[in-house]
Amino acid sequence: MTDKITKDDLAAIVSSLTGSTKAAGKGAVDGILSAIATGLKDGKEVNLAGFGKLVAQKVPERQGRNPRTGEATTIAAQTKAKFSPAKALKDALNG
Repeated sequence: MTDKITKDDLAAIVSSLTGSTKAAGKGAVDGILSAIATGLKDGKEVNLAGFGKLVAQKVPERQGRNPRTGEATTIAAQTKAKFSPAKALKDALNG
């Protein structure tokens, strides 16, 4: 057993929990991930009750350093996904 769960593993878990085919499980996982990505891209907050909240967070352009040469470089502005776990998830992880 590995220390990570892949998208295919999630699809297999969903299909076994719902009694559907692996293809249907993969479709469900792909649909959920696509909906989350679209929501974040549209600037919406994705709130999954009991699991957590995802928000798109804009990070402004900033100065950084090349670790090899020490030369200053500009890091471009970008949008990142920020995840905040729900209390239920924190409680489940911590006992």
